This record gives sequence, structure tokens and C-alpha cells, in this order.
Amino acid sequence: MTADTIAAIATPPGRGAVAIVRVSGPAVREIAARVFRGNGELRPRRATSGLVLGNDGVTIDRGLALFFPAPHSYTGEDVLELHVHGSPVIARDTLIATLSAGARLALAGEFTRRAFLNGKIDLSAAEAVADAIAAEHSAAARAATAGLSGGLAREIDALRAALEGILEELAAAIDFPDEVETPARERLAARIGAVRERIAELTSNWECGRIVREGASVAIVGPPNAGKSSLLNALLGNERALVSEVPGTTRDTIEETLAFENIALRMIDTAGIRAHAGRLEAAGIERSEAALAQARIALIVVDASLPLGDSARALLSRTRGRERVVLFNKSDLGRAGYDARDGDERDALVGSVRDEATLARVRDALRAVAGGGTTIDLSRPHLGTARQADATLEADRALAFAQETLLAGMPADLIGGDLAEAVRALGELTGAEAGERLLDAIFARFCIGK
Repeated sequence: MTADTIAAIATPPGRGAVAIVRVSGPAVREIAARVFRGNGELRPRRATSGLVLGNDGVTIDRGLALFFPAPHSYTGEDVLELHVHGSPVIARDTLIATLSAGARLALAGEFTRRAFLNGKIDLSAAEAVADAIAAEHSAAARAATAGLSGGLAREIDALRAALEGILEELAAAIDFPDEVETPARERLAARIGAVRERIAELTSNWECGRIVREGASVAIVGPPNAGKSSLLNALLGNERALVSEVPGTTRDTIEETLAFENIALRMIDTAGIRAHAGRLEAAGIERSEAALAQARIALIVVDASLPLGDSARALLSRTRGRERVVLFNKSDLGRAGYDARDGDERDALVGSVRDEATLARVRDALRAVAGGGTTIDLSRPHLGTARQADATLEADRALAFAQETLLAGMPADLIGGDLAEAVRALGELTGAEAGERLLDAIFARFCIGK
């Protein structure tokens, strides 16, 4: 348990029906007595109606108080939640009242950090909390919910237990050579190999899990005035990007998220790419090239009504072989460019961004490309962050060294250090071996109040 008591607004900024101020720590009961006057005594996990009071005793609002005594709370400490009307002013004044009564303002992610430190959740589940908050579509939410269940921690704990069992056998053979026989190298290599196989399954799903959570980046590129910004606006259903008939209007990248049920696409509108441009436009083109290079998917937009120019042909040529969707836009004005396309663009879409049927085909094509290779059983334990993937890969490298030592005919006791390193790396994934710097980095991505 920590010595201080923390408080924060737990609901998003802005107006709403309800705002929640959360308080956690040893002084919760005293703070509750000062800031809340209820119709009765606070009962565990029961909503109590009453008045929320300021430091001067003046009523801030009429609301509800919920008390969760330790250890049966989110943080494992005494927790108080004050539910007030969703005015930002009322929420702020309620928070100030709790601070005046003895709490301090919580740091980002501090409630969840305390839950981890008090053994309520493991570190991988704590990271899933941030994923749940950030989820932009249903598949990402399901993946985060699976992480909250602790399935990954149980899987990692089982792998660590298997390796610790080998270490115990080796230690017994070293300490009691007359009573305990050293395990056969072949059998040890096979047991280590079984652990590595499960690690390989986890790491193979990492990229799929990342795409489910973070989405796929899509760079909308093409010659000037091909309709890239119009396409972005049409897909989003609002006028997000400035549209003009003057070529070169877009000078910088614009990023927005297009969410489907099973994946989110991070759409990046870019400046038109052409060979000859002024200095300012050239800077925009440079950013377009960078966005294209970094994006997982290229959405190429070409004017179907005009003959294919050198810039369009060059762009189509150098994006072949990568994941892309090609749209010949403005077919309502003509199809000269579309009809002159090369065989490599025979599957290109043609239509107009003003036509809903065309937009539907673009959405379907993007979903098909983005979903390729991202099949993952969200109900099974899977890696959710790059940190977790790095930890499992580090463990696998150590186990590979151990296997090589055994297969080379070296004494079995030489693998002890490698096995211990693998156990440590896996423990870092669940938090069993986490240091303060690692915890600081993980919880910095949380919002204040969670």
C-alpha cells in the first residue's frame, strides 16, 4: 500500500450526463467524511445519494458516492467514486474539494499502476487497459478485453515454470551429484524446444495483433488534382481536407481514422506528386514521399479522364509489388487514362468519388488488403505490444543459445545462465521482473484518472 491518497477526474473532458471523480488510498474514508454528506452511511459497493461539499462546506452538487473498501477495489486500496452532473465546472470543483481534503492529483495511469503494484492485475493486463480505452473498432476492443482476462500472463507463467523446473533439476544434480543424475542433454533440448515452439506461436501472431489494435496506415497518393482530398472527405463523410480545382492546394499531410468493424485505417492525405514544382510545393511532395514509404498500404488516385502523364505512370510503376489499391477517379468526365493503363493495373478500380458505389468498392478493396494476413483468434493469449514482443524474442534468443550448447555436446550445467535470462525476460513481460523505468514508460501512455 502507498502512503498517499490520489484523486482525479475519471471521465473524459467536456460536458456529459455524468462526471466521475475517483479517489484511492489510505485517507479515502476521511476524505469521504469531509466532501460528502449522504442520506446514510457509505456501504461497500452501494450507491449512496447525497451532497458533494466544497472545502468551505458549500454544496457543489447533489450526486452519488460509491465506496470500495480494500482489497476489493480496482486499485486494491480504499476507493471512493463521486458521481456528479457532467458539467466541467462541477467536476473540477469536486476534484478540488478532494485535493483540499488531503488527496493529491494522480499521475497518468497511477490508478492502474497501483492495481498492478497491489497484485490486482499483471503488467500485460495493465497494458490491455490502455488498449481498451484507445480501441477504435470492435475487434480492437475484443483484443483488449482478452488481454484484461490475464490469459497471456497465465501462458507466460506456465513457460517460466517449465524453465524454472529445468533449472531446479540442474541445481539438484550439481548440489547432490551422488543422489541426483544430470538430465540427459537430448531430453533437456527437447523440453527447451517445446517452450520455444510456444514462444514462436506468440511472436508469429504479434504483427496480426498490432494491426488489430493500431490499424493499418494508408497513404493516399497521386498526381495533383486527381481527387485525393475529395476521396478522403467522401470516405470520412465530412469536409476534412481543403478541396480546390487549383493543382497543388494540399501542401501538407492530413491524417484521419476510418474505422470498420474489424479494423481501423489511418488515412493520410498527401500533396500531389509531380516532377516539376515550386519550392513550397516541393516540400509538400517530400512529405508525401515519406508518408508513402512508411504506410503499409498505398491508395493511388489517378485522373481517369486525362491521358496518363509521366508522373502518374512513374507512381504506378514504382508501387507495383506492394500492398495497394488503385483508383482511376473522375470517370464521369472521361476514361482516357483508365483505358491507357498497363496490364499491371488491370484490376484497378474506376469511378468517381462523387458516386457512392465507387466509394463502396474502395472501402471493400481497402478492407481486403488491410485484412490480409491479420487473422487472429482474439480469445487465445496473444501479444499486444511491441514491448511484449521484444521480451518474448529476447527469451527465445537465450533459449536458442541453450539449445546450441546442449546439441554441441557441452555439459548441461552450462545452460543455467541462458535459462535464467529467458526466465527474466518472460518475467519482464508480465511484470514479475519489471523495474521502475519500465513501469514509468508503460504507464506514461495512460490518461490521468485511469
